[in-house]
Amino acid sequence: MNRSKGVLLALVVIFAYLSWQLVVPFLQYVLGALLLAFVLYPLQERLERRVSPTVAAFALVVLAVVGFIIPFVLVAVVIADDAANILAAVDPEDLEIAQLEAWIEEEIGIGVDVTETVAGSAEQIGTVLVEQTTAWLGVFTHALIGFGLTLFLLYYLLKEGDQLMAWIRDRTPLPSDVQEDFYGELDEVMWAVLAGHVLIAIVQGCIAGLGLFATGIPNAAFWTFVMVILALIPLIGAFLVWGPAVGYLFVTGEPLLAVALAAYSTLIVGVSDDYMRPIIVDRYADLSPAIIILGVLGGIYAFGVMGLFFGPVIIGSLIATVDVVDEHYWRFDGDTDGV
Repeated sequence: MNRSKGVLLALVVIFAYLSWQLVVPFLQYVLGALLLAFVLYPLQERLERRVSPTVAAFALVVLAVVGFIIPFVLVAVVIADDAANILAAVDPEDLEIAQLEAWIEEEIGIGVDVTETVAGSAEQIGTVLVEQTTAWLGVFTHALIGFGLTLFLLYYLLKEGDQLMAWIRDRTPLPSDVQEDFYGELDEVMWAVLAGHVLIAIVQGCIAGLGLFATGIPNAAFWTFVMVILALIPLIGAFLVWGPAVGYLFVTGEPLLAVALAAYSTLIVGVSDDYMRPIIVDRYADLSPAIIILGVLGGIYAFGVMGLFFGPVIIGSLIATVDVVDEHYWRFDGDTDGV
């Protein structure tokens, strides 16, 4: 490598690092835009046959706001209301505070006023919250800017997505057939995760939630949302919610409802997974449950909420890349330019 190439590569590394620093504060929103663009791009291609790319992209951004974001906000409001109801329904007398104070005094010999301690802690927390108003305002402003950035990026990813992919292909030193194979594998992985796992998790959670509503489980909307999230993790799924719900019905003197909920959740929810997963997943790519579990859990730690989607995609993409390398690597023996 001569000095000129070294300088150019150094500049690429420097500016790539600086660009990454600019993206990191809004990484969640950028990933959200990429996810929405991937889902909506097939519609963009169809609409461009009838209208201009600009009109098509703008229409799909409006569709994303109406079809994805507004329902998400409404669901979040309902869940927050249910969570508030759960807290409001807690009766201090049910907590047996007097017995707890007596037990503490008996065990350690120190009298403790739990109610006064909790009230004092709440007052201190309230003071801290008031003092952190500026910080909360900053968080709200950041979220508002991030939301606008998501819509802005989504618009241009849809409008100029084909140009972006052409630019990437032109600058990738691989033969066109290898690139076709590589991007085809990545496309299959993305749809396998989105359609084969995210969609199934949403359907499973909603089906299980119907059982909660029908049997009168309190705050069913909140627990339905929890089941949708848990259903993203294979082998664990919604049982962590409907299982305790069955126990709750038994304890509260509703054995028939408990049996009905257990039967419904076991048969209907379980069968829905057994039938939907092979049909949907096998249509795109077969991803092991181990990949999904590791991707979901590791993705949450690495990327936050968006890691639920991109975690399994990253691991699946690694496997797809290795498959492409295994198939084509021999072709580049002695190839000095990679084309």
